[in-house]
Amino acid sequence: MAQCVTRVELSVSCENLLDKDVGSKSDPLCVLLQDVGGGQWAELDRTERIKNCQKPEFSKKLVVDYYFEKVQKLKFGVYDIDNKSFDLNDDDYLGGIECTLGQVVSSSVFTRPLELKKGKPAGKGTITISAEEIKDARTVYLEIEARNLDKKDFLGKSDPFLEFYKQSDVGTWQLVYRSEVIKNNLNPCWRKFSVPLQTFCGGDFNKPIKVSVSDMDDTSSSDLIGEFTSVTAKLLEAGDRVVQCADHDSDGSHDLIGIFETNLTQLQKAGDSSPVEFECIHPEKKQKKKSYKNSGIIRIKSCKIERDYSFLDYVMGGCQINFTVGIDFTGSNGDPKSPDSLHYISPDGINEYLIAIWSVGSVVQDYDTDKLFPAFGFGAQVPPSWQVSHEFALNFNPSNPYCQGIQGIVDAYRQILPQVRLYGPTNFSPIINHVARFASHSAQQGNASQYFILLIITDGEITDLDQTRQAIVNASKLPMSIIIVGVGEADFKAMEFLDGDNGVLKSLTGEPAARDIVQFVPFRQFKNAPREALSQVVLAEVPKQLVSYYKLQGWPPVKLPEVKKM
Repeated sequence: MAQCVTRVELSVSCENLLDKDVGSKSDPLCVLLQDVGGGQWAELDRTERIKNCQKPEFSKKLVVDYYFEKVQKLKFGVYDIDNKSFDLNDDDYLGGIECTLGQVVSSSVFTRPLELKKGKPAGKGTITISAEEIKDARTVYLEIEARNLDKKDFLGKSDPFLEFYKQSDVGTWQLVYRSEVIKNNLNPCWRKFSVPLQTFCGGDFNKPIKVSVSDMDDTSSSDLIGEFTSVTAKLLEAGDRVVQCADHDSDGSHDLIGIFETNLTQLQKAGDSSPVEFECIHPEKKQKKKSYKNSGIIRIKSCKIERDYSFLDYVMGGCQINFTVGIDFTGSNGDPKSPDSLHYISPDGINEYLIAIWSVGSVVQDYDTDKLFPAFGFGAQVPPSWQVSHEFALNFNPSNPYCQGIQGIVDAYRQILPQVRLYGPTNFSPIINHVARFASHSAQQGNASQYFILLIITDGEITDLDQTRQAIVNASKLPMSIIIVGVGEADFKAMEFLDGDNGVLKSLTGEPAARDIVQFVPFRQFKNAPREALSQVVLAEVPKQLVSYYKLQGWPPVKLPEVKKM
């Protein structure tokens, strides 16, 4: 399961803190705690103490792991520290707040009044929190070609490929990139490729990088063509990188053509009009033959370092996530008045539909400022005409289908349930196309300001599979993701097919999806799991899907993050 896991540092400042000390001002410290369930809180981090200050700006950052797919409840507490004890129970409490990490990272500046307890303000005290992802988001992009490589194959030319290595802290070389094999060519031009800067050389632009060129043969042997070492700044993890050119063999063996070493500083000198060249040297040949010059020339056509933007970059840069819900009201759900029905609301006020809405919505709502969510039903006969509709507003207001918050969706669902007649068939394409129209309009703005998530909750087999396939393929070109939660015990093979995890989804005409945007999960797998487990699974793919769309379009965040100088 893919996860959006990253480290976030939180900067904290306060104003107008209560003054608890006699004859001097308070000596504040801020502690960060996280809800671990059952009413229990665990300390994650704390700032330094600042003496005699009612308007502290803490230099020590609070660090926390961030998961998009979880609701991470946090508590910030500010204390007046008058002793050397680590225990805060004997220190005066100056106030605190409770919030979610999602609220913090989706706000450029998150300011709230401090409270001594719920509903009791801590004077005029306020706390301000800002978040920043801990990450070197740069990537190295390289274009490389070779000239006059040694011929390693008896009956044909070499089949060269490159390998980059970085040097570990203990001096060993670690493979960080291997290129494709160029068949039967002594003057190959490899595809442009990229490696995260951190991975490539740990951020040290002067660290040695070794490049080797080898020959890979069809006869199950490969000849190393060459190798070079270069400091490629943070492309792999930490350490140096080596690239080698080899001749490819079908059994994975290869013959060395040559090697060279360099660093990222040298590689960066390459430009479109002025490539940087390295001699590809075979160590044994150089030692044996006095007349030996080289085994070919490696040309670095271009070396650029660019920033790759993360999910948090887009969210913190102003991207709004719009949440839409589609609920299945087909007859196969059963009469809502019967306890056997999937729409039956139990005495404790829940059913599987409501749990799914709460689980997913409670995470997504933090990323939408107006908290207005359109909600639709499909597959029911709707009053007053009792025509079957596959796209009716839960609040019966087609011109304004928005519900206020997740509670608004729940309330609309409860109210409409006794007013519609469950019918059929189970058609997904109308509601997918509905959200796609909004996503398409947003995409025409040409920026990363709006992303759409459609949650479909259904009980059974899809009826309009071909139309839905086409709708998903079309939507894959738009800023949207689709989450399908299957309730009940039906066979969900069609849903798993739409998920695309086992291969690229294609339309009936054979057109492939531009990217994977569907995540399907059967609710029955989570009946005995904590409620947050469902949201973690169904939302885990969203960050990757959002980033992949904007990267495909070449759109940076609306508000670019500050780039720290190294």
